[in-house]
Amino acid sequence: MTRTVLALSVAAAVLSGCSLIPDYLRPDLPTPEVWPQGDAYKEAKAGEKDGAPALSDVAWKDFFADPVMQSLIQQALDNNRDLRVATLNVELARATYRISRSDLFPQLDGAGSVTAQHTPRRLAPAPQTEGVTSRTYGVNAGITAYELDLFGRIRSLNEQALEQYLATEEARNAAQISLVAEVANAYLTLLGDSKLLALTNDTLAARQKSLDLIEASFRHGVGSQLDVAQARTAVESARSNRIRYIRQVEQDKNALTLLVGAPIDKAIITPANLDRIRFVEDLPVGLPSEVLRGRPDIIGAEHSLMAANANIGAARAAFFPTITLTATGGTASPDLDGLFDAASGSWSFIPRVTVPIFTAGRNQANLDRAKASFDIALAQYEKSIQSAFREVSDALAAKGTLSDQRVSLTALVEASRESLTLSRARYDQGVDSYLSVLDSERALYSAEQDLVSIQVLERSNMVDLYKTLGGGAL
Repeated sequence: MTRTVLALSVAAAVLSGCSLIPDYLRPDLPTPEVWPQGDAYKEAKAGEKDGAPALSDVAWKDFFADPVMQSLIQQALDNNRDLRVATLNVELARATYRISRSDLFPQLDGAGSVTAQHTPRRLAPAPQTEGVTSRTYGVNAGITAYELDLFGRIRSLNEQALEQYLATEEARNAAQISLVAEVANAYLTLLGDSKLLALTNDTLAARQKSLDLIEASFRHGVGSQLDVAQARTAVESARSNRIRYIRQVEQDKNALTLLVGAPIDKAIITPANLDRIRFVEDLPVGLPSEVLRGRPDIIGAEHSLMAANANIGAARAAFFPTITLTATGGTASPDLDGLFDAASGSWSFIPRVTVPIFTAGRNQANLDRAKASFDIALAQYEKSIQSAFREVSDALAAKGTLSDQRVSLTALVEASRESLTLSRARYDQGVDSYLSVLDSERALYSAEQDLVSIQVLERSNMVDLYKTLGGGAL
């Protein structure tokens, strides 16, 4: 009888196979075929060279060559809780897919049973002086309510679960690339604010020294009370900025600690480290069609679109009959000793056909909902591509202009420093008031702050470009 059950299982598997899933056609890119052109994108053209390696082949450790940054990124990959949740979501989606896939195969169960029944004397088939107790022993194996997937309903649901699993896996890859970039940017921000704090400390010390000299001169009858007040104003302004940068540095440390998932070593917070950080400048940009469709978030969005497409097949299959099989085979006997005798075999076979006749529009509504879900997924897929195109374009525009801005600001700092030297000389000679010195000090301090900010922004933009181009090998 076991052979009968196995034969039924094989026949069911052979009969299954029809699918009502619509043919999937990859949508065209809703973006231009080339990156934007213009003065801001002059650096982008140099990135496209024959034989240049694809960004996916550039390992993150090759791009983030700074050892401190590498250490922080590795700690984050090991400890970050958000990445851990994303990884566990992949495991959850994989298990869900395996559950869905198991519905494609018959589930064979074995069972043993004993049934005891007592018949009262008055209901016994022949006159009895007392009631009759009977027992039946049985052992069987069988398939319960196995659906023949003639119209692909189960296969459509299995395909949907597979695509959702793949989308979750790509989401995890995207989360990992984002985490690498976030750690790098958080470290750059910390170094930048630390450098601004050091700059402000030097400025405060210089202004305090000037205030002491002006107060001493005023006590000896040289200068005016206005000079003292103006110098004191400059000192308090620098002191206020110093307090602000102290707060920002601590908040930057907290943000980096959260990303890393563990306490960070204070020894890494050295302002000079900012100047030593370098990245691969000549990133292979490639064409939009290559870059955008290679990003994990875009790949994941397409898998979600394909999952919605598979769901349409399941909704279509609901309009057709459903055939289920229940079959068992085994042995039965009134005596336990005779359970496996030659004459104790038993079997049952119960096919069932269910035909939808009237569902009050439920099946059509489910199909309409599946189609609407596909249209939503399509719009989300196209929006993700458009957003990615904008992100890459913004990063390329920044890459093409930030270096020139840094050069200009460097020249501005030198000019402001020279202006301050001349203003102090003219004040010392009594030609100008102390107000001109203050104006020169403010101009130099502002230019130096802008230069530090642009140094951070230039390096941060390289990190963003690495991320928006799809990241590298992890």
